[in-house]
Amino acid sequence: MKRRVWLLARKIFLWLFIGQLCYIILLRWVNPPFTVTQVASLLKGNGLHRDYVSYNAMSPYAKLAVMAGEDQLFPDHNGFDVKAIKLAVKYNKKHPARVRGASTISQQVAKNVFLWQGGGFFRKGLEVYFTFMIENIWPKKRILQMYLNVSEMGKGIFGVQAAAWNYFGKDAVDLSQYEAAQIAAALPNPVKYTVKPLSRSVAVRSGNIIMQMNNLQSDPDIQELIK
Repeated sequence: MKRRVWLLARKIFLWLFIGQLCYIILLRWVNPPFTVTQVASLLKGNGLHRDYVSYNAMSPYAKLAVMAGEDQLFPDHNGFDVKAIKLAVKYNKKHPARVRGASTISQQVAKNVFLWQGGGFFRKGLEVYFTFMIENIWPKKRILQMYLNVSEMGKGIFGVQAAAWNYFGKDAVDLSQYEAAQIAAALPNPVKYTVKPLSRSVAVRSGNIIMQMNNLQSDPDIQELIK
């Protein structure tokens, strides 16, 4: 009996592994039909506004802004910013009431596409796995494109195209540096930090992001990604 249970469990695990691997490979070219966060937004009554667009249909400023605000080492790391993680752990030990994250764009894509919001060691472990997989299966441009298409950028607003239309009445490809910086500034907490009406946090942080964008944009690796 125990052997049957073990064989059945092993078979289920094998099929689950094959299934998720095929899904990861498929998403290199195909956009996800939905994410857990998007479904949760609908269930909470926040709606779902999204419109997946191609990489070329995104403003170079949008690509630059999210790297400047969220992950300046994105072109160079393998999915994890070890230095930032160590600093975050050190900070969180000293300030347990104000937890600081150190997630890269790749980690956020792994969470937003395949998992759910929130913490816990189990979810974090899965996040590490999916981050490793997409970094090895998807090119950097695909990871950045997915990030800009699935990230929540306002209450019920997912992706840079929906954000561009909701906030500025234009396509994502036409976003200016200032507009892209405002959207990027809201990303740490897009429900709390609003672009419209412009919250103080977004106003201040977007100015800092613009300065970082100006510093980063001449980097050859950054230039290659924002084309």
